Amino acid sequence: MKQYIIRRLIGAFIVMWAVATLVFVMMRLVPGDPLAAMLFDAADPDMVEELRRQYGLDQPIYVQYFKWFWQVLQGNLGSSIYGSRTPVTTIIAEAFPRTMSLATLGFFFALIIAVPAGLISAIRKHSAMDHTVTVFAFIGLSMPDFWLAILLIIVFAAKLQVLPAIGYVPLSQGFWPWLSHIILPAFAIGVGFAAIITRMIRSSMLEILKTDYMRVAQAKGLREFVILTRHGFPNALIPVLTVMGIALALLLAGAVVVENVFAIKGLGRVLIEGILNRDYPVVQGAIIAVSAIFVFANLIVDLLYGVVDPRIRFE
Repeated sequence: MKQYIIRRLIGAFIVMWAVATLVFVMMRLVPGDPLAAMLFDAADPDMVEELRRQYGLDQPIYVQYFKWFWQVLQGNLGSSIYGSRTPVTTIIAEAFPRTMSLATLGFFFALIIAVPAGLISAIRKHSAMDHTVTVFAFIGLSMPDFWLAILLIIVFAAKLQVLPAIGYVPLSQGFWPWLSHIILPAFAIGVGFAAIITRMIRSSMLEILKTDYMRVAQAKGLREFVILTRHGFPNALIPVLTVMGIALALLLAGAVVVENVFAIKGLGRVLIEGILNRDYPVVQGAIIAVSAIFVFANLIVDLLYGVVDPRIRFE
């Protein structure tokens, strides 16, 4: 087990290094000048050259890379080029709790909708309930999250005026102020993933219901609830866990559109603004954070396989 985790961690750092290196190179190959974007092409050329020397952009790309990589190894992701020279670690540290709050609550909404809906749909196959769940699942899959976000703002913020439309309040300022600002965007992003997980649970449960041990459990006269919770659902979780892990990683990487609709400066919005402003350090730091989220989310899902199914061993 320990050897497996060590190997996966080594592989994770290699993947993160490869992704960060690829982004470093591609950002500098894309036409355009970050300093020109910052100064709106209106600055004196001598000033631009001086700033380029200050930021090290006048050096060859391999020199810039090795300097940047050495700083990363020391835990320094650099400072933002655009605007104030704010450290990238500070920008990410401010954005990530907002994305974490949004992702956690959105994932919670997805689970409380998907688990009962998927189980009911599988147990009542081809019934009116199954068809109803299927219709709502397809609606959730096809409905853009930004459209649902705008609809929620119109209903709950503009019409009913019970929830705020934009902004974010840290949890340290109180549970209700935090929840009231995060519940609408979390629900907007959770609905789409709920539809995906619902369909996955239904498909996996239908396969499990056909197995011999499920028929034996039914022949023994066990209650349906016991059959589903002890024998059915745990064995159906393996493929579902994979989808859940991907969904959670996508949420933690930042829901860019929803964050923009609700004016929440999370990790996704920081990344997009960095790309638009050609802010090399911010983009590189955000990509490292996003790649770390995906890599470690996959590692946690792999370890959960062994918890859900004891037959799985990590060699």
